[in-house]
Amino acid sequence: MRLQYDVIVIGAGHAGCEAASAAARMGSTTLLITMDMNKIAQMSCNPAVGGIAKGQIVREIDALGGQMGIVTDRSSIQFRMLNRSKGPAMWSPRSQCDRALFIKNWRETLEQTPNLYLWQDNAIELVIEDGKVTGVKTQLGVTFGATSVVLTAGTFLNGLMHVGHVQMAGGRVAEPAAHGITEQLRDLGFATDRMKTGTPVRLDARTVDYNAAERQDGDTDFHHFSFLPEVKSSLKQRPCWIVYTNDKVHQILRDGLPDSPLYNGQIQSIGPRYCPSIETKLVTFPDRDSHQLFIEPEGETTTEMYLNGFSSSMPWQVQISALEQIPALRDTHFFRPGYAIEYDFFDPTQLRHTLETKRVANLFFAGQVNGTTGYEEAAGQGLVAGVNAHLKANGVGEEFVLRRDQAYIGVLIDDLVTKGVDEPYRMFTSRAEHRILLRQDDADRRLTPIGYHLGLATAERHNLMLSKWRQVENLIDFCREFTVKTSVINPIFEANGLPALRQGCKLYDLILRPTLTIVTLATMIAPLGAELDKLEPARRDEIIEAAEIEIKYHGYIERETLIADKLTRLENVKLRGRFNYADIHQLSTEARQKLERIDPATVGQAARIPGISPSDINILLLLCGR
Repeated sequence: MRLQYDVIVIGAGHAGCEAASAAARMGSTTLLITMDMNKIAQMSCNPAVGGIAKGQIVREIDALGGQMGIVTDRSSIQFRMLNRSKGPAMWSPRSQCDRALFIKNWRETLEQTPNLYLWQDNAIELVIEDGKVTGVKTQLGVTFGATSVVLTAGTFLNGLMHVGHVQMAGGRVAEPAAHGITEQLRDLGFATDRMKTGTPVRLDARTVDYNAAERQDGDTDFHHFSFLPEVKSSLKQRPCWIVYTNDKVHQILRDGLPDSPLYNGQIQSIGPRYCPSIETKLVTFPDRDSHQLFIEPEGETTTEMYLNGFSSSMPWQVQISALEQIPALRDTHFFRPGYAIEYDFFDPTQLRHTLETKRVANLFFAGQVNGTTGYEEAAGQGLVAGVNAHLKANGVGEEFVLRRDQAYIGVLIDDLVTKGVDEPYRMFTSRAEHRILLRQDDADRRLTPIGYHLGLATAERHNLMLSKWRQVENLIDFCREFTVKTSVINPIFEANGLPALRQGCKLYDLILRPTLTIVTLATMIAPLGAELDKLEPARRDEIIEAAEIEIKYHGYIERETLIADKLTRLENVKLRGRFNYADIHQLSTEARQKLERIDPATVGQAARIPGISPSDINILLLLCGR
């Protein structure tokens, strides 16, 4: 049996799976250590992938050649494109998944990946020699050697679960916590703290009164996560259901607050602001009469349902008594109550943009150990860490770093290593200043060439991307060149209740009108319909949508590209290793301290550090000769 690897990944959650898959597919002999091979990529909380900004991250992972989008599509029991009423920069894909099938599909993916090996055990110690990680020791007494190690332990590091006054050690319900690594790294000088997250009750679908709930079906159009057209779900699609809390629910919960671990001092750690527990909602929004809850299926055939929006750590009696006041749930059987979990994380400003730690060479962190929350944020970090672990282990290629104007993953990692976290970090579209450039529809054009260069994206995927965007450009060119004559279009417009044209114009200019679409115009203008018939049938709708977005938002895209190009100039001014900031007394005291601690790679990164003023940046530029 092999005991020496190029890369070892600790933890087979969403970060660990992407990290191990990436490193192995790039050519590194890779070992993935997990406590339970039957829980690979377990969806610890809600059985869904994507959502606001999170869906964009999954599209980026897929475009780079990662696996999350493919596994999600094959496991999907409902797909929706959120925010369709807003502009395309806000459109966010989300997929309800079969939880058990998601695990099965990920395990099959890993087992069929060349160079990738699995070992079921608990990692308890890192082997570190001369400031560099060289391996991992396990609970079974095995020592594995490696050139690079990626730590993706999720919520398992000293995990502690809470249900009312009951406390249970564990990283997830019915699964043990991991001990040893936090203590070892703290002794080496790593800053560590505790965070808290939670999960709701699980319901028996057979006991829900659906007549008292609102049905929510998924979309039936061409959208899905992976850019590979053949990757789609063959599963039966299932609806979600919407219910609401009420005054009776709120009163029971308020009466139970003295027994809530969040409010009786039992939990001291930092909880999520943007996915709060139901008790936090009541305290934060005391004037709200109700809160929306979603009953979500856990799979194609299972009767287990997830109550999204009712995360709680209150005693099980309080949770169930409160939920029984909701008409649709008055006779519901509950599989288990919700619980909160506290776990260790490490200050992410201790990392470089490659996610390698500054204190220990060749050691990478990814996922919730960096203070993030969410499967998608974890997977994006895992892919970046896995790629860089491979590059570092083999001494090949430049560091893999994505800029803020290239990907949401770039925004995520830059925020973490530059600003740190004071609560579990969750991605939002508002965090991306260049979000019009980071749309879900063009992630393949932005990132597949990068993935192909790295050796992650296949030649087939790269060629599909080139073919798609060639057809998009051809369609846009046709619209720019084709002239619409008033004698032809005005009778059609008038018949459809549309204002007539005063003079002929290019088809491109008609598409700019908010009320007109390419598909609508194709029914009126035969040459456009003929042009659409030339498109690749399997991707026809996708190509038309991409062309329309490029036309309607061309001005915004062009302007944002110019702004991004200007800001990128600061990213080209290197800082790391050039100065001893403590000796630059022209800088403010706060600037000297933060620059020394974070050690930014560029002036652009330095400018984003909280507390660094424009005058501090000007001094750095002068010292750099700019």
